Amino acid sequence: MKLSQSLKPGVPTRWLLAIAGVFWTFAGGMLLSRGIFGLIDTHVNILPDLIIALIGGAIFYWLLFSKISKKHIHRIVGLKPEKPCLFSFFNMRSYIMMTVMIVGGITLRKLDILDHQVLFSFYVCMGTPLLVSSGRFYYNWFIYKKLVKTV
Repeated sequence: MKLSQSLKPGVPTRWLLAIAGVFWTFAGGMLLSRGIFGLIDTHVNILPDLIIALIGGAIFYWLLFSKISKKHIHRIVGLKPEKPCLFSFFNMRSYIMMTVMIVGGITLRKLDILDHQVLFSFYVCMGTPLLVSSGRFYYNWFIYKKLVKTV
C-alpha cells in the first residue's frame, strides 16, 4: 500500500453524505444566525426583511441549490473507492466556489461597501438554501442502502 493511501483519512461513502450534511448545516446555520442577529441589531422591525430574504432563499434553493446538492449526492454515491477521502464530499470546483464566497462575504463586511441591512438580508438569503440542502444530505444518508441499489 502506498504511503499516501495509508495516510488518507478515508471514510465509508455513506458517511460522506452525513459529513456533507453537517458541513452545509454549519455554513447555513452560521449565515442565518449572523443575518438574523445582524438584522435585529440594525433596526426594530426585521419581519419584512426577514420574509423577503427567506422567500429569496427558497427561490435560490429551488433554482440552484436543489440541483447542486443533487449533483453532489449523486457524485458521492457513485464514488468508486470503498473508503474515499474524508474531504471528497466536495469536488475541487465546489471548494474553490466556497472559498470565493467566504472571502467575498468577509470582504463585503470588512470594507463596509454594502448597507448592513442589505448584507444581513443577503446572509439570510444564502443561509436558507444551504440549510435546506443539508436536509437532503441527511435524508440520503438515511436511505443510503436503497439509494445504492438504484445506482
